[in-house]
Amino acid sequence: MADWSDRVEELLYEGEEVTERVSAGDAHVVVTTHRVLAFTPEMVGENFRQVERPNVTDVAVRSDGETRFLLTGFRAGLFGVVLLAVGMAVDFGALMGDIDLSDTGSTGQLGIGGILGMVQGMISIISSLDDYMRMIGALLLLVALVPVAVYLYSRETRLVLTIAGGADLPIATSPDDADEIVARLRDAILPDGATGSDSRRSIDLLDRIG
Repeated sequence: MADWSDRVEELLYEGEEVTERVSAGDAHVVVTTHRVLAFTPEMVGENFRQVERPNVTDVAVRSDGETRFLLTGFRAGLFGVVLLAVGMAVDFGALMGDIDLSDTGSTGQLGIGGILGMVQGMISIISSLDDYMRMIGALLLLVALVPVAVYLYSRETRLVLTIAGGADLPIATSPDDADEIVARLRDAILPDGATGSDSRRSIDLLDRIG
């Protein structure tokens, strides 16, 4: 791809001229009077992408990652906090009281001893529900750490072009001298940020489009 970035003149349209070249690591961005040409051998996907210059609305350095892992961790953590809070705030044993439906001779004679035993078992479970909630809540908080850790691991700082009506175009990961690169690309691409000769080129571009 470095060879093509050096031979960009072969990719130009008739009447199109190069106005700026910016390197970010192994990536190269060439700004012309019509387009922004990005040579991105390190990024996933195509090695060369192009965008009509008026569709580029900003140049920025952004950090992002696999947000689905963050959302999964957030949900698990939220459920864990809720269960812990309810388990600590509510004493289900006190609410159920000292109910005892254990089987007696009379209930056995009536044939309902088994049913009462099942009910007594359910009452015992409900009485201990606060303990279960605290245990499950703590477990969910521990589980939530895993997807959050994966999100942090997948998080990357990238130089991107913001495209009107489309997804961001990533150029490079953690570029050196990011502020300087962003400033140069903004001055070269965005009419509002252009001064001097750059303003004249932007006006010429708008005249061609019109």
